Amino acid sequence: MNSTGLQDRAVIVTGAGSGIGRAAALTFAAEGAKVLVADLDRDGAEQVVAAIGAAGGVARAAVGDLGDQRVVDEVVATAVEAFGGVDVLVNNAGIMDRFSAVADTDDTEWDRVLRINLTAPFMLTRAALPHMLAAGQGSIVFTASEASLRGSTAGAAYTASKHGVVGLVKSLAVMYREQGIRANAIAPGGTATAMRVDARPGEHGPAVIGAHTSSVGRIATAEEQAAAILFLASDAASNVNGVLLPVDNGWSAV
Repeated sequence: MNSTGLQDRAVIVTGAGSGIGRAAALTFAAEGAKVLVADLDRDGAEQVVAAIGAAGGVARAAVGDLGDQRVVDEVVATAVEAFGGVDVLVNNAGIMDRFSAVADTDDTEWDRVLRINLTAPFMLTRAALPHMLAAGQGSIVFTASEASLRGSTAGAAYTASKHGVVGLVKSLAVMYREQGIRANAIAPGGTATAMRVDARPGEHGPAVIGAHTSSVGRIATAEEQAAAILFLASDAASNVNGVLLPVDNGWSAV
């Protein structure tokens, strides 16, 4: 018996062409969910769709920049057309900053990081909510970060964006809990993915952040993060709402 309640559920996973998003898409599909694989990288998205199909699952790809409202609308419309609705939204797509301190953060870095990490999940959630509300239920899971818990793991833009994600999660939980909507987030610690930091050597921010990296501990796999996302989305977490769950091998406890 499938205890997660995800069999035949319609799931959107963003940033699903690689890393945590890819692992999440494959994990949901293994539970019998129908997965909309959304990513900027067409090849990555299509490879994940092919892998799900080869394993007997159901998936579709949606490609584009989620900072564009037209792409957001297309992602949700594709899920509704292909799968009949949206039961689960995983707002996972994100980018890193340059570890820049406030004085060294230019408008381009700030705007780009906030647009992808905070504005895009807001727009996707806003687009998916009417379908969840019509169904009387829905689960939204965000990938926040250790940077949503502290100021010593990334630059100003990334840290602000991930703190903003936590605020969005809490607002959703309060505003829509009576309508059957749950919103939660994971806070990954160090995780083995392809995400890299293009830090500027010699600048203040990278130097400060580098002095705080000794407590990271064991690096997680993308699959470990995906397991936590699956739990929060599943019926096993039916009374979990508004939670930020660190998945960091105790880093946040240090």
